[in-house]
Amino acid sequence: MNEKSSTTALLDETQSKKSYPAKVYSARSATSALAPGTIQRRTPRPHDIQIEILFCGVCHSDLHQVRNEWEGAMPTVYPCVPGHEIVGRVVKVGTAVKKFKEGDIAAVGCLVDSCGVCPSCREGSEQFCDGPATFTYNSEDKQLGGVTYGGYSESLVVTEAFALRVPKQLDLAGTAPLLCAGITTYSPLRHWNVKKGQKVGIVGLGGLGHMGLKFAHAFGAHAILFTTSPNKAEDAVRLGADEVVVSKNPSEMQKHLASFDFILDTVSAPHDLNAYIDLLKRDGTLTLVGAPPTPSPVNGFGLLFKRRQLAGSLIGGIRETQEMLDFCGQHGITSDIELIRIQQINEAFDRMLKSDVKYRFVIDMASLK
Repeated sequence: MNEKSSTTALLDETQSKKSYPAKVYSARSATSALAPGTIQRRTPRPHDIQIEILFCGVCHSDLHQVRNEWEGAMPTVYPCVPGHEIVGRVVKVGTAVKKFKEGDIAAVGCLVDSCGVCPSCREGSEQFCDGPATFTYNSEDKQLGGVTYGGYSESLVVTEAFALRVPKQLDLAGTAPLLCAGITTYSPLRHWNVKKGQKVGIVGLGGLGHMGLKFAHAFGAHAILFTTSPNKAEDAVRLGADEVVVSKNPSEMQKHLASFDFILDTVSAPHDLNAYIDLLKRDGTLTLVGAPPTPSPVNGFGLLFKRRQLAGSLIGGIRETQEMLDFCGQHGITSDIELIRIQQINEAFDRMLKSDVKYRFVIDMASLK
C-alpha cells in the first residue's frame, strides 16, 4: 500500500469511528414496551448517505424480534430498535457517493450490508450472503460495534449500495412496506416466473397476502385468494383477486384439486400444507414466505406423484428490490396502510396480533421530533 492510499485508509477508519446521537423508540427487554431513547449513529463515510427517516413500516417480524420470539435462531440484543421498511430524505452524502445527492428520496429495506464476495452476493442475492448479511436491525454492526439499529428512528446512515431509489409518482408512506412486504411477495412470484394465463393462489390476506394479490394480478395471472374468513372476499376482489376460496370449506377446496401452477403461502400460523400441495398441478410449486412456529407435517406422496415442489423464499437482493420498486412505479402499486404516530406503536403491536389492520401500519416519523 502506498503512502497516499495508506493515509486515505487511516482517514476512512477514523471517520468510521465517529458518531452522532439519534432519537429512537426502542425495547429494553422482551417484556418492556417500546419507549423513547437515544442511540449513536456513525457519521457518513465516503460511500455513505445519511437519511432523515420520513416513514417506517411496521412488520410482524418487528414484534417477533422485540419480544425475542426467535431466540433459537436470532436472539434479540437489547436495546432493540426495530424497523426495516424505511423511506426518507437524504440529508448528507459521503465524498465518494454517486447515486444520491442531498434532498433525494431514498429507501432502505431489510439489508444494510453483505460480504460482497460470496456466490450469492456476486449474483445479486445478498439476502443469502454467506457472510452472513448485515440486517437493518439486531445484526452485528461492523462499523460501530454492538448491533445495528432500525428505522424506528429519526435518521439512518447506510452505504449507498444498499439504498434504493423511490419512483417519484409513488406515495411515500404507502411505499415503506414495499421494502419488506412488497419484496417478500414479489421475489418468489418473479423467481418462479408467474405470468399471464397461469392460475396462482395466495394463502392469507394480511400484510404479505394483500401485496401478493396485487403483484399476481399485475403479472396477469388468474389470482385466487385462500382465506378462512368469508368476510374478506369483497376486499380481496378490490385488491386483485379473480376468485376467493374459503379454505375451511372442503367442497370449495375440492373444486380446485391439481389445478394451480403456483401457490404463495403467506400465513405464519400453524396450518395444513398438504391441503395446498394437493391443489398444485404437475410440476406446480407451493412457496412459503410465512414461517409457522412449529414444524408442519408433509405427506411425501402428495409431492411424489405429480413432481410438485415445496419451497421457501426470503425477501430479495438489492437489484431485485429496485426492480420491484420500479415495477410498482410503472403500475401504481403501493401498500394499503394505516398511518400512525410513533407514540401509538405499542397499541399497533397489540392490534397487529389481532390482525386489526388493513393491511400495514406505517409510522409517520415526524411524530418523533
